[in-house]
Amino acid sequence: MSADLPGSVLFACAQNSIRSPMAEKLMRHFYGRKVYVDSCGVHEGEIDPFVEAVMDEMGLDMTNFVSKSFDDLEDTSFDMVISLSPAAHHRAMEMTRTMAITAEYWPTLDPSAVAGSREHIIAAYREVRDGLIKRLKQRFGSLSAGGV
Repeated sequence: MSADLPGSVLFACAQNSIRSPMAEKLMRHFYGRKVYVDSCGVHEGEIDPFVEAVMDEMGLDMTNFVSKSFDDLEDTSFDMVISLSPAAHHRAMEMTRTMAITAEYWPTLDPSAVAGSREHIIAAYREVRDGLIKRLKQRFGSLSAGGV
């Protein structure tokens, strides 16, 4: 379901430590010059080291990422909020009551719940990253690094 890009997108998940930071960085990488992108969590967390590892595989640096919650947002004037966890979707729906904002829910596995070997765990993080790329392409059309 490809559509015109919104002017601004907020990605939200539970702690702004795994799913929404990945989505923010990927959206910025592929569409960055065309759309303003931010992310937040229901609660503030810290960037997950596995996120840094799987994003680094694509040449995307997450070391300067600063986690924030919905309450920490400086600007809430987004055209669209895409929630990646049930709790974040609840907060997104609250935003639609007072703002002209489109809310979408993209159910996304929390890879931190996966147990096993390091390779098994990192495979789950790659699956989330690659799934987000697929969803971005389906929702917003052709991907072009640098947003050009």
